[in-house]
Amino acid sequence: MSNSIYDIITTRMYLKVFRILVIVFLIPYTLLAQQKSDIPSGLKRFVASVSASKIGEAVAEIDFKRLSKDLYYGRVRWNLSASVQQNAVEVTVIPAFQPNFHWAPHLTPTDNHIIPQHVFRAPALIVADNSYTFSLIPDLDLIKKNSLPWMMDLNARDNRLMLGLGKSKITDHVLYEREIGMTIPSGEMVIGFYLLVSDKAAAIHNPFHRTINFMWTQWGEPLYKVGEPLHQKSMEPYVKHTYEWAFKNWRDAVWQEFDLNGKRVGAPVFIVNTTQSPNYPGQVNEREFRSIWNQAWFNSLRSAQGLYRYALRTHNDTLKQYALMTKELALAFPQTNGLFKSVIAVEMEQVEIDGKKVNRSKSWDTRYFGNSNRNPYTWDARLSPYHIADMSFTAYWMLVWYNELEQDHRLLSYAKNYADALIQLQDAEGFFPAWMNLETLQPMEHLQQSPETSVSVTFLSAMYKATGDVRYLQAAERAMKAVITKIIPQGQWEDFETYWSCSRVGSDKWVGKKVARNNMFKQNTFCIYWTAEALLELYKLTRKKEYLRWGQRTLDELLMAQAIWQPPFIAIRSLGGFGVMNADAEWNDSRQSLFAGLIIEYGKVQKNKQYIQRGLAALRASFTMMYTPLNPSTMKQWQARWPFFGEKDYGFMMENYGHDGVTNDAGLGIGEFTIYDWGNGAAAEAYNRLVDKYGRRFVEEN
Repeated sequence: MSNSIYDIITTRMYLKVFRILVIVFLIPYTLLAQQKSDIPSGLKRFVASVSASKIGEAVAEIDFKRLSKDLYYGRVRWNLSASVQQNAVEVTVIPAFQPNFHWAPHLTPTDNHIIPQHVFRAPALIVADNSYTFSLIPDLDLIKKNSLPWMMDLNARDNRLMLGLGKSKITDHVLYEREIGMTIPSGEMVIGFYLLVSDKAAAIHNPFHRTINFMWTQWGEPLYKVGEPLHQKSMEPYVKHTYEWAFKNWRDAVWQEFDLNGKRVGAPVFIVNTTQSPNYPGQVNEREFRSIWNQAWFNSLRSAQGLYRYALRTHNDTLKQYALMTKELALAFPQTNGLFKSVIAVEMEQVEIDGKKVNRSKSWDTRYFGNSNRNPYTWDARLSPYHIADMSFTAYWMLVWYNELEQDHRLLSYAKNYADALIQLQDAEGFFPAWMNLETLQPMEHLQQSPETSVSVTFLSAMYKATGDVRYLQAAERAMKAVITKIIPQGQWEDFETYWSCSRVGSDKWVGKKVARNNMFKQNTFCIYWTAEALLELYKLTRKKEYLRWGQRTLDELLMAQAIWQPPFIAIRSLGGFGVMNADAEWNDSRQSLFAGLIIEYGKVQKNKQYIQRGLAALRASFTMMYTPLNPSTMKQWQARWPFFGEKDYGFMMENYGHDGVTNDAGLGIGEFTIYDWGNGAAAEAYNRLVDKYGRRFVEEN
């Protein structure tokens, strides 16, 4: 017998023995694992196993209940005879397929990172491939009963989802890592979760829709129907507080007025802080340079439209004149080849008073034009480059003013000059760049192909509607195709705020790349909103169902950042409020006032009552951070943080809550400044615009 034949026979004999060993030894362990996980037959295509760690020596009992065809409830129980010191408790869910799509509310770039309950606004972990999708949703009712902190994790590399208990600490702004030192009390400990599964093509295309629908029905709608998140139904008193605060009680600090090009112009200042309160006992110490912004965040032209609408409704000519001065200021920004800057500011100085140095602004005689300093290149507004999103957003609001308030043809002309320049900047794939060099007017390196393009789609759609010039519609549709193809399917929701505002984690290594462990980009809600808005605008113009289909998917992803419950660890009313991104920690961020109208409009177009409720909840949440007796729980937090506040401060409103990632019921989580154009003034604008569009009865009684 040759050596080669001998080798073949020997190899075959070893393989046969190996197969026998597999049958004898491995199959019983597989059966045991299945029995331990107790996976129902209807779940086995989706979930391979569910396991749980011990608590001390106590072994978990795991059981499932089928609630409907595609919905299951999992319960994990331990019985402890004594309290246990243990750093973490984990329930691990392993998918039965290899997902190519993953979604989680927060990034966990290493095994030591977790998703803490602080960011559980609409908590879920979602996975999908081309055939299956499922969502793991914590039982929020159990979280309300449990004094221990809950957590989640999504490990795409190991195909593992986790829900459990454990403390956390903040190591970046804002990511969370595991912390030691948890004590688990004696008695029964229960972790519960829902599994929402599907093999339908529609659910795989849009893995968010059934998840947001379930969570709103389960937790959000019952709260909405009893009046959350405000303590009273009418928002009109909040709007009155806003304008009395800005133009009466805090007028000296807020309102800026000066002559420019022979015209009297003015607008509320970019930012004020608590040291500028009429009740503050010390010296004013300005937080940032005195300035007025017309950009994609803080936009005085947008806020002025709310003031104009309110002035007409209340027959207040003084407020109307304030609004008109802000319009004049926007029109006074010089254009260079159609492009224009977004900021007008003054010089700053430090002065010493009673031995203490404080920041003060010089007069408007030192004014200069600049751009937003939230960018990758410089913190100096003078040197900051042109930002396309800022210009498109401002030009869009010029068209809103022109179409809805007064047909001042200067607004249309200004916007057209910019639109004609903008369409020349579109690249071969359809994208618009993010930043343009001040000197060369050439695109700069960052975000050359990003969802910031969607802002320009909305603007160009409005230009086509105003002028009938088909060039604008053609450019808008080319841009939208690029965003649909490259951005939406993989969730590449990167914009200026994602990396170059307060949450700069990842700006050195994540831009344009997924966080490998999560198979997700660092994502911001701003550009998700812009894209959902652009898709709806194009659908209304063209009636192409593709735009509505992708628009609803994008909107549903945005709604994963909207709070659908009232957590016991959040001291202010939270229903309807929005978070910012998957690496930040805010609740009730001011962007919700911008989002509200779009969500309602999708509800109208889709005849979807839930969207309408969510949009109105977002609008109401826009006023929950205001210092006023109308918000007793919030007012208590303000007084704990700033005890000198009084009646003249009614209307002061921080842009969000829990910005640094931690809160308590003694003022922690309350900030120290108000941005009128990204706070009370923005909320008032949204309310006034929606009242004009739908009527006060719809807005306040629906």
